[in-house]
Amino acid sequence: MTDFLILQIYGEYGISKNNLNYVCDKYIYIMVNLEWYRTFKSVYKNGNFSLAAKELFISQPAVSQQIVMLEAHVGYKLFNRKSKGVEPTEYAKLLNNLIIDALDRLENVENGFRAKAFNANRLLSVGISRHLMSSIGSALIAKFDFIDFTFHTNDALFDLVNSKKLDFAIVTKKFDTFDTLQKKVGEIKQIIVGSNNIDLSSIQQNCKINDYVSVENWLNDQKWYSHDAGIPHIKLFWLHVFAKKRPSIVANYIIPSEYEMLEILSKNTGVAVTWNINAKNLIQENKLQLIWDSKEMPTTDMFLLSGKNDNLSAIFQDIETELKAVLI
Repeated sequence: MTDFLILQIYGEYGISKNNLNYVCDKYIYIMVNLEWYRTFKSVYKNGNFSLAAKELFISQPAVSQQIVMLEAHVGYKLFNRKSKGVEPTEYAKLLNNLIIDALDRLENVENGFRAKAFNANRLLSVGISRHLMSSIGSALIAKFDFIDFTFHTNDALFDLVNSKKLDFAIVTKKFDTFDTLQKKVGEIKQIIVGSNNIDLSSIQQNCKINDYVSVENWLNDQKWYSHDAGIPHIKLFWLHVFAKKRPSIVANYIIPSEYEMLEILSKNTGVAVTWNINAKNLIQENKLQLIWDSKEMPTTDMFLLSGKNDNLSAIFQDIETELKAVLI
């Protein structure tokens, strides 16, 4: 029954069972040389040596030579020349049926390895706020070998990604766009921190009983550190927590990097409004103390932006995973 099925299947090609064994043996040998294999597939698909040469980025004589060598190994003519191109012989049809699935799988594996190698060694361009570099950007340095960071505002970073001048951007604003991918990766929040040499007993008690007048008076009496002379982050905190557009405080020290500001604050005396993610490690290391994490202050969503590019999709997922781990 088995012999009958084999002959029935391959009988239309005029190949005997012995010849079939010979072809299969030759097929195993061909597997070793993927270039012949690929060339055969391209010629079979295109029906033309010139088109196959263009697809494979090799010369037409090279295509002809590889087909001749393949024919010598299988022992059969594979293509007949026509006025326009070539047509496959019955043996070529059989060979194509035998190898096409395996070749497609091998090429998919090869392309996958090539993509991973490309991504692993690719120089990534990532935009981020300078104030989030130490806490957020540093997490990416531990993951990727080559990154070119750019510091800018949310809107400027979006424009750079949208115009494909940056691969990725990490922003604290959602944009209305169809041309740029954006994915929420976590939330951050502004809190008030202070140096360890400040007595917090009175303000903590007033926070518990929601005596915001006393809390604000206490804060007004402190030395303030800021990373922006316009104190927009402090104004935003006052707006949400005290329902006031203009705080009465005056920033004593302006240090244009939030992380540097916190480091200097930890060695001196004073208070500051900062992102919780930036103060997290300093609080855990007892270099700073948390003064107030107000329930009235809303969280801010953080987004990862990227242009629509299939070559960046795997890296996008890797960056997304890293950011979500940091922003837990």
